[in-house]
Amino acid sequence: MSDTRRRVKVYTLNEDRQWDDRGTGHVSSTFVERLRGISLLVRAESDGSLLLESKISPNTAYQKQQDTLIVWSEADNYDLALSFQEKAGCDEIWERICQVQGRDPALDITQDPIDESEEERFEEIPETSHLVELPPCEQGRLEEIADLVTSVLSSPIRREKLALALMTEGYIKKLLGLFRVCEEVDNREGLHHLYEIVRGVLFLNKAALFEVMFSDDCIMDVVGCLEYDPALVQPKRHREFLTKTAKFKEVIPITDSELRQKIHQTYRVQYIQDIILPTPSVFEENFLSTLTSFIFFNKVEIVSMLQEDEKFLTEVFAQLTDDATEDSKRRELVNFVKEFCAFSQTLQPQNRDAFFKTLANLGILPALEIGMDDLQVRAAATDIFSYLVEFSPSMVREFVMQEPQQTDDDVLLINVVIKQMICDSDPELGGAVQLMGLLRTLIDPENMLASTNKTEKTEFLSFFYKYCMHVLTAPLLANTALDKNSKDNFQTAQLLALILELLTFCVEHHTYHIKTYIMNKDLLRRVLVLMNSKHTFLALCALRFMRRIIGLKDEYYNRYIIKGNLFEPVINALLDNGTRYNLLNSAIIELFEFIKVEDIKSLIAHIVDNFYKALESIEYVQTFKGLKGRYEQEKDRQSQRLNSSFLNCRYRRDARSLDEDEELWFNDDDDDDDGEAVEKRMGDDFSDSYGKYMEAKKGKLYSLTLSCAPAKVHTALVGLVDYPDDEDEEEDDEEEDQSPRKRPRLSS
Repeated sequence: MSDTRRRVKVYTLNEDRQWDDRGTGHVSSTFVERLRGISLLVRAESDGSLLLESKISPNTAYQKQQDTLIVWSEADNYDLALSFQEKAGCDEIWERICQVQGRDPALDITQDPIDESEEERFEEIPETSHLVELPPCEQGRLEEIADLVTSVLSSPIRREKLALALMTEGYIKKLLGLFRVCEEVDNREGLHHLYEIVRGVLFLNKAALFEVMFSDDCIMDVVGCLEYDPALVQPKRHREFLTKTAKFKEVIPITDSELRQKIHQTYRVQYIQDIILPTPSVFEENFLSTLTSFIFFNKVEIVSMLQEDEKFLTEVFAQLTDDATEDSKRRELVNFVKEFCAFSQTLQPQNRDAFFKTLANLGILPALEIGMDDLQVRAAATDIFSYLVEFSPSMVREFVMQEPQQTDDDVLLINVVIKQMICDSDPELGGAVQLMGLLRTLIDPENMLASTNKTEKTEFLSFFYKYCMHVLTAPLLANTALDKNSKDNFQTAQLLALILELLTFCVEHHTYHIKTYIMNKDLLRRVLVLMNSKHTFLALCALRFMRRIIGLKDEYYNRYIIKGNLFEPVINALLDNGTRYNLLNSAIIELFEFIKVEDIKSLIAHIVDNFYKALESIEYVQTFKGLKGRYEQEKDRQSQRLNSSFLNCRYRRDARSLDEDEELWFNDDDDDDDGEAVEKRMGDDFSDSYGKYMEAKKGKLYSLTLSCAPAKVHTALVGLVDYPDDEDEEEDDEEEDQSPRKRPRLSS
């Protein structure tokens, strides 16, 4: 019995004023020789390790809160709390602390915290004045009471004394009774004073006062007092909202009355903190720390009580997954799970992990699929999905890949999330931004696990590009269907910018899958249509997408850009921008500067051959002259190599080099036909270009090649062709066709 009674959680307050869970164990008070005094010891229930060893100092102020909490500070920035499983255990340890300090256990605080700056003033207070003398609780004295409450806030000593006086005399309930009288007679001046009084009492930051103020019979009167802010012309109607608009719905009957009361109380106190009370100033931000702790520990208790009630949660999920459940009931169930997940964010990481594992075991993900045609269910399910992705992306990926592949891809959970992002009604697309971040987490190879035989990356990305990518890109493709930006309003531009940001992420991290998709859909051409947008941020997103592609220095992409003449919209945007020195100008210049610095020969030749006349007038940067210079250098070098090669009748070609993964991917038997078609088409395109090049040189080559036997021509990006006269070399040619990494040298 004592084991259960003394079971505690140890908490420490971090720099962000949030409580960190340090573990669960059992507390005892015993004499520690090393510390030379009675100390509180907490040993972990898992392995018996020491979680806490704290000497009960005679001068430390200990506070008892909510019957099961003991809170104290051991240093200026080190606060500790023990949260007891049972009230009896808290009372036992509290009595021990009070015994060591020689204090009355009936009080909820053992010491008055004394600031050094206040010591002198404290000494001036007569020893007999243990409490602040409160004026009589009458309408005519409300201004005097308000002045008193406001005046003590700057003094920790006087705050403590006022709090004790309010508790001792039951003053809070008298004030709230007076509030009802003032409201009946419409005494606005008195109601304004009561607002100042109640607000000041909250700023006393005392858990014992909160227990009284937030009890069932007092909290609505507290809310009523806070409606009469003197700064407002008309009082707010917070009580009307809490009693009529905000309805508590028990999706599954809660039989535990304590749990039900705790849920009501937490909701109302959270409403007071978030909605009613004004944002605290810099000087007031620490006044409500106990209120924050009050809400925090309430939420921890609610989640723990619900999580431990297996019958309750099992019933929730049974009804949620039952096809016979009515739509209205399903909405309530999904919203309950959503709130449940939101409350879980107050838990510490290890407890939150256990919470989500419990939900996973109960079948949270399959439950989210049902009833998705209802907008409210879909919105709540998307929020739950967000919590699950943050908890375990791999768990979510594993589930979506196991979903039954329906003929309609719209039923897939991940596609529901994408549509929710696309259909966000918020003008600023706040929800869409959040969901885009979740999608990026799901498709990020950095957090994908590798198993023994296969990788999560390969499986999931294949799934995503097959079933989901077309849903993501649908707005972009629809908006650019006629080679013009059909909708160029601000909200559409924001959405397309989000989609482009995700696609740019794919270019950087999904080399093979996104390459095939871009070429099959001619996606870059469609994206560059957005360079004409009146919204510069969208034009920059389109440009950034192209910049990432060029940054890969992949000759497949380069040939695709050259064949499609895809620099034209970029150069048009540069010329249309004129002489304005802005971000768009700088970004376009940087693109061409990158091509020059990295010496991407195929792109340099294409740009100079097709656009130099339009660009040569731009002299405020040396980028385009530099491109021309690179082009001339390469031309001279090729000319010298050409002459040297034909004089020796020895030629070689430069094969396109692929990294090993890319080679395997493009030659994989499992590749779909679209990928093979793209590669073949790109090869055919080059063959045509190469044929024209050779025809142009025919006059020069004819006399030199008479002495060489004709042979099969090998296509390549840059370089010349050997003409071997040995028939055995044809076998090498066939081998070379099978292995693009080989670079045969053929001699005449």
